[in-house]
Amino acid sequence: MSARKWLPALKSIVEVISNGNLKVEGRFVDASNATLYAVVELGEQTIPAIYKPIAGERPLWDFPDGNLANRELAAYLLSDALKFDIVPFTILREGPLGVGMVQQWIDIDEEVDVVELATSTDPKIRQMALFDAIINNTDRKYGHILPTGTGEIFGCDHGVTFHEDPKLRTVIWQFAGENFTPIEINLLETANAKAAEVVGSLITSAESAALISRIEGLLAAGTFPEPREDWPAVPWPPF
Repeated sequence: MSARKWLPALKSIVEVISNGNLKVEGRFVDASNATLYAVVELGEQTIPAIYKPIAGERPLWDFPDGNLANRELAAYLLSDALKFDIVPFTILREGPLGVGMVQQWIDIDEEVDVVELATSTDPKIRQMALFDAIINNTDRKYGHILPTGTGEIFGCDHGVTFHEDPKLRTVIWQFAGENFTPIEINLLETANAKAAEVVGSLITSAESAALISRIEGLLAAGTFPEPREDWPAVPWPPF
C-alpha cells in the first residue's frame, strides 16, 4: 500500500478559510484601515490570509453607506461569477477582532516588475482594466496587482468600489478608447444580466442601479473608458 494512503486528505482553500481557526500574526502598518496578516488552521493544514476586521475600518467621506468589507466581498463574488478570476477567495467571517473580510494570501513573484506589467498590453492586465471599469474601482495601485510565479495575476484591496458616482482611478490606462473585443462585449452582456443579483445585497440600491447603468454605458460606448477631466485618473500614491 502506498504511504500516501496514510496521509490526511487535503482540504480546499475554501474549506480551510471558511471553517478554520484564524490567528493574527502581524499588521500592515502602512494601511489606512486595520489590515492584518493571519493564518487559518484546519486539521494539519495552514493557509495564510489577510484579515480586515470591520471594527478597524476608518469611515471615508465619499463612502458613507455600507462598509468596506462588503465591497471587498462583492468584488470577489462578481469576479468569480463572471470568470474574471482576479480577486482571491474572499469571505466575511468571525475573527479574533470580530467579523471582517478574510481573503486568501497571494505570494507574488518578486522577479516581476509590477510597473512594467501594469503598463503592458498583457491580456490579463487588460481583463483587470475591464473589471475595474465595471466595479468602479477608485484605488487600482501598482501594489494592488499581484503577479504569481505560475503566471497568474490577481488583484487586491477592493474596499473602495461600486460607488454610485464615477470614481475610476487606476494605473492601467493604456487601453483607454480601445474597442472591446467580441469576448469582452459578451462578458459585459453577461454582467448586465447578473451583476445586480450577485452583489445587490452587499451594496446600496443606488449603487446597484449605478452598476447596471455603468455596464450599459460601457456596452453603448463599445470602448474602454477614458480618464475624466473632473476626477483624478490615478490614485495617489500610485503604489
